[in-house]
Amino acid sequence: MSNLLFFRRSYAYRSAAADMMRRARAMPPGPERRAARQLARALRDMANTEAWLEGQTPRPGSAAYNRQHARSAVSASA
Repeated sequence: MSNLLFFRRSYAYRSAAADMMRRARAMPPGPERRAARQLARALRDMANTEAWLEGQTPRPGSAAYNRQHARSAVSASA
């Protein structure tokens, strides 16, 4: 990963999270594996936050959920 060039920090964090999750899955169950998985989740959350700060659009799945949720709120109040 050190030789890769990322155009956005969120991509670098996402790549680090995926790499850490692969390492964690290869470990035997125990406290080290749990810590590695928690670090991978933290890196993934940081990538999502950084993507939002960079102005990237949310994933299509989350946008569809938000639209559906908004529709049900509008129809319930009408």
